[in-house]
Amino acid sequence: MCINTQHLHQHIVPSRQLCREGRVSLVCFLVTLILVAIPSVPQIYYGAVPNVWGAQMWGPALYFALISMVIRFVLRDTDYQVGIRSSFLGFVEAVSILVICFAPKVWKQLGTYGLFMALFHYTEFMAIAWCNPKSLTIDSFMLNHSWAYGMAAAASWIEFVLEVQFLPHFKDIYYLWLIGVVLCVFGEVMRKTAMVTASSSFTHLVQYEKADDHKLVTHGIYAYSRHPSYVGWFWWSIGTQIILMNPVCIVAYTIISWKFFHDRIYCEEFSLLNFFRSDYRAYQQKVPTGLPFIKGFILE
Repeated sequence: MCINTQHLHQHIVPSRQLCREGRVSLVCFLVTLILVAIPSVPQIYYGAVPNVWGAQMWGPALYFALISMVIRFVLRDTDYQVGIRSSFLGFVEAVSILVICFAPKVWKQLGTYGLFMALFHYTEFMAIAWCNPKSLTIDSFMLNHSWAYGMAAAASWIEFVLEVQFLPHFKDIYYLWLIGVVLCVFGEVMRKTAMVTASSSFTHLVQYEKADDHKLVTHGIYAYSRHPSYVGWFWWSIGTQIILMNPVCIVAYTIISWKFFHDRIYCEEFSLLNFFRSDYRAYQQKVPTGLPFIKGFILE
């Protein structure tokens, strides 16, 4: 569900210093992660809760509810919106770790998937808070990216649960779903490296008007790919489905992600050619997009 947001209030801070919203986010994320995960470990390990897997999540859920009440009491307005989202992602991260450590084997993949999902969305916000705080909004968490993104995530959960029920042995191909872990790590590192390298020139939205500080970035990872953040996201999205061993969604995510980035790059490069003209044209001729069979907007 999309929500309307305004740019977050920014304090004047030195370059490469985390802004206020970033600090609020970091505290809420880490506090929730620690206060949910650590008390839950002895409870689950020593059998302080019923020996039913679902019951073992009651404790973490209760801890998160209490933490959310404290955040509601302590924080207001924008700080609250940042804090509650960061706390939720910290909760998902903590639960994912608990699932990986203590759940039945067939569910460990879901825990690994949840860990990468929470980490991706949290670091999206933190990367912007670090490298381009003036463009920081609540939407920087990318939790409400689009209805299609939400539907795709829901479809992957449904497929995983159905196949656990009817094809449980198929999910047990350990060495194959570890390929997904490698792709997720690769994609996450590549995307965040691109965001930090681009710094103030990076935004989550395609820009149709050139900002005063918008520069053409061609160094670092951009010397090898014109769109490394999209390359990272593309392989990360496919990796999440390989982790879940979802054959239908692996194919669907590959096709849909490719089409999305094909169209996005085409529109973005139209703007970049208007912004930087011959400089960007020369850059296009030297460096590929980085995504298979995607050339971008090429002037004939």
